[in-house]
Amino acid sequence: MNIGFIGAGKAGFTLGKYFRTHGIEVTGYYSRSIRSAREAAAFTSSNVYEDAAGVLSKSDVLFLTVPDGSIRPTYEALARGDIRGKIFCHASGALTAAAAFPGIEQKGASGFSVHPLLAISDRYRSYRELADCFFTLEGPEERRSALRSLLERAGLHVQIIQGEDKARYHLAAATVSNLVCALFAAGETLLTQCGFSEAAARAALAPLFLGNARSVAAAGARDALTGPVERGDLGTLRAHLASLGAREDQLLYLLLTAKLLPLAGARHPERDDSSIKEFLEAETARRLGKG
Repeated sequence: MNIGFIGAGKAGFTLGKYFRTHGIEVTGYYSRSIRSAREAAAFTSSNVYEDAAGVLSKSDVLFLTVPDGSIRPTYEALARGDIRGKIFCHASGALTAAAAFPGIEQKGASGFSVHPLLAISDRYRSYRELADCFFTLEGPEERRSALRSLLERAGLHVQIIQGEDKARYHLAAATVSNLVCALFAAGETLLTQCGFSEAAARAALAPLFLGNARSVAAAGARDALTGPVERGDLGTLRAHLASLGAREDQLLYLLLTAKLLPLAGARHPERDDSSIKEFLEAETARRLGKG
C-alpha cells in the first residue's frame, strides 16, 4: 500500500522517513507550507503535491499529520469528494478514529488512529527511535488487520486499543512524560531553596533523574523503587512533609507517596506498613478539611 501525507511537520517527516527506509512506498506530501512539503519530500525521496486531492488520489493510505484541531476539518473537506477504498489515519494520541473521521464507513472508506508512543522532538532524527516504541492502533475491525500487517512488516510494535480507552491511554503517556516535567521542576525549586542556582540544581538532579528513569524502564516501577517508602521510614516522610510550605505541595507529596505504598508492599510483603498508611491518610484528610 502506498502512503501519503497531509501535513509536513515533525510527525509527517518522522513517519514518512521511517516507512521509506523500511520498504514502504511513500507517495509524498501536501502541506499549507509548500516549503515544508518540499523539505519532507526531499527527505523521503517522494513527491510534492499542490493540493490535498492530489496526494489522496495517489495514495492507498493517507496520514493526516496536522494539528489535532485540524484533523477532522481536513478529512471533511476531502470527504466531499470520492474517497472510496481509502484508509485515513491520524497520529493523535487523544483523538479517536470515530471523532476524527465521522461517517467514513458510509463513504466506503476506513479511518484509524495510529499513534507512536514517543515524543517526536526532531523531524530529521526521530525516525531512528520508532523501531523501539509502541504504536497503538485504534479503529474499526474492518481493514484493521491489513493496516496492522503493514505496520508490523515495517518492524513496528503494534498494540490494538479501543476508542473508549483513548483518553486513559493518552493520560498514561502524559503521566510519564508531561507530568514528570512538573515533578522535576518541583525538585529544582526545592534545591534552589537550599542555595543551589537553577543551573546547578538541574545539573545535580540530572544523573539521579536519568538513572532512575533507566532503572524503571529496565526493571519496572516496583523493583526500581528506592527511598523512604521502600525502606518503611516514617520519620523521613514526616520530615519531608514538614519541609513543604504550600498546602498544594503537601497534598501532592502525600498523594504520590500513597501511590508508592502498594509497590513497597509488593517488594516487602512480610513488613507491616500500616503506620505509614495511617499517617498518609490522616495528613491528607487534614489538608482536605476532612479530619
